[in-house]
Amino acid sequence: MSGGGCSIVWFRRDLRVEDNPALAAGVRAGAVIAVFIYAPEEEGHYYPGRVSRWWLKQSLAYLDSSLKSLGTSLITKRSTDSISSLLEVVKSTGATQLFFNHLYDPISLVRDHRTKEILTAQGISVRSFNADLLYEPWEVNDDEGRPFTTFSAFWEKCLSMPYDPEAPLLPPKRIISGDASRCPSDNLVFEDESEKGSNALLARAWSPGWSNADKALTTFVNGPLLEYSQNRRKADSATTSFLSPHLHFGEVSVRKVFHFVRIKQVLWANEGNKAGEESVNLFLKSIGLREYSRYMSFNHPYSHERPLLGHLRYFPWVVDEGYFKAWRQGRTGYPLVDAGMRELWATGWLHDRIRVVVSSFFVKVLQLPWRWGMKYFWDTLLDADLESDALGWQYISGTLPDGRELDRIDNPQFVGYKCDPHGEYVRRWLPELARLPTEWIHHPWNAPESVLEAAGIELGSNYPLPIVEIDSAKVRLEQALSQMWQNDAAARAAIENGMEEGHGDSADSPIAFPQAMHMEMDREPVRNNPVIVTVRRYEDQMVPSMTSSLFRAEDEENSVDIRNSLVESRAEVPTDINVAEGHRRDTRDQAVMQTARTNATPHFNFAVGRRNSEDSTAESSSSTRERDGGVVPTWSPSSSNYSDQYVGDDNGIGTSSSYLQRHPQSHQLMNWQRLSQTG
Repeated sequence: MSGGGCSIVWFRRDLRVEDNPALAAGVRAGAVIAVFIYAPEEEGHYYPGRVSRWWLKQSLAYLDSSLKSLGTSLITKRSTDSISSLLEVVKSTGATQLFFNHLYDPISLVRDHRTKEILTAQGISVRSFNADLLYEPWEVNDDEGRPFTTFSAFWEKCLSMPYDPEAPLLPPKRIISGDASRCPSDNLVFEDESEKGSNALLARAWSPGWSNADKALTTFVNGPLLEYSQNRRKADSATTSFLSPHLHFGEVSVRKVFHFVRIKQVLWANEGNKAGEESVNLFLKSIGLREYSRYMSFNHPYSHERPLLGHLRYFPWVVDEGYFKAWRQGRTGYPLVDAGMRELWATGWLHDRIRVVVSSFFVKVLQLPWRWGMKYFWDTLLDADLESDALGWQYISGTLPDGRELDRIDNPQFVGYKCDPHGEYVRRWLPELARLPTEWIHHPWNAPESVLEAAGIELGSNYPLPIVEIDSAKVRLEQALSQMWQNDAAARAAIENGMEEGHGDSADSPIAFPQAMHMEMDREPVRNNPVIVTVRRYEDQMVPSMTSSLFRAEDEENSVDIRNSLVESRAEVPTDINVAEGHRRDTRDQAVMQTARTNATPHFNFAVGRRNSEDSTAESSSSTRERDGGVVPTWSPSSSNYSDQYVGDDNGIGTSSSYLQRHPQSHQLMNWQRLSQTG
């Protein structure tokens, strides 16, 4: 056991010893103190749900066992302030270095930046690494150095990068443990007595832990992957990888998944196996969507709270907790939707295709606020993932430039016969419909009375009638869209007339979550911190720049049109990086980034896009500025209208539709600088 001068390796959502760059750096530096800090209150509304907490408990126990086999152990801390806890660990262990891996959700972006500021000011060397993505968000830009606005363009660039994603690292052979005798672990409580019975059932279906993640990957690559292209939409059988919870908690790295699948792709290509090649491409696309969710979260940190297309602030959502309860309980009267919601509640899991079905029904048929649905997914999914959930719900809600058409309603009856053609999925989760013939299984309201009677079904009694008729929902959606465009036009007219009250807080503030969801509404206390100059390294996390104060609409020029202005604060990226493979881990100082702390809510810039991701639920110009002896590019908005980039794009779901051709202004992105940041 080693004394002072050791390094802290801060585990978060990277609960593995294999391909863990922060752990590898700590081992190379000498003695290691491995730490996990549980501070769920820092997550605000997004306190982890029951099944997510169950997984985390099992995964941490598995990681601790692995670390002990290598020579150290995991110190766990319960906290409401991660940075304070890190400082306490530094003080009690004499550590001089901190290593951690990047996260990309908005809360982590700000917290990690503050961590570097504060610990650097205390004389601690802080370094961070990419362990969650194939490429960092700031590495993937178009030919003009701007972030991509559509998924397909983003993913095409990822697949054609001049250098491959780094190969996964082997686990360390042994770890020298730092002296943690004065740094005891806290007992972490992840479940109460009322939850233990339900949680015990999860262990029958799932095996958390990094080596179990490896087994799941191997099983998928050597089995279902071959026919993934044919079977991926089938909800009635195990046709997907089931890797998403392992990926969320970082039990397996996306680089390892990518390399394993690519090896299989090369093998099948050499064999002339076209079906296998198609399956690999489709599966890698799902990996790309996960990458894109982080890319979007990094570039647009409020995407989990607000629509990324401005006019959708004016959509008249139906605030009906009765509808919301019926959806949650699987009592909507649409069998495929109800089966999905009951499976979610019972298991914490949903097939990708069923996620699309239930979320589309939520938004388009019930017209409930999409953030309610996203939050419920967060509370109930084993693989609850803020970045992926935000991308999925924004896509379904038509709030992305290449998302689904806002006026498109998928009829669960017709979708049911595509993804559950024999009705086995519905029968499994809706036993009251088990005796109903397949002919009627997805639309029992049309079944003859004699058929219902023979199946023991009394609609409106032991199974509900449809909560909303599809035809009525289509009419109501058309009316809502008409109202949205009228409200949007009125707001634009108010701005043009110099009456910026047209963008008042009532339209900008997110609709409150229902009280029944038991949200934690408390915010982290405001802290005042000094201006710190920190040294940038290539591996270091980039963070969106923060303004020194909140912008108010009346402080801006009245003539600025929301179609042509975007916030001029973006992540700053070193320009003098050699991206050749041999230099990608270069630890030389690349630039100096000076950031000012603020008393206000962090304020970020927005510009966004996404391509067709029907089967998944899971740009600004670049300029240079002299900055403290180094040339640092500053991302700033393009002078052209963003809508120009979308109108001619025929490949996206949304951009090729007649709906968006009728409403070209729907492509225009929000200027959140105009909006209240307190919602």
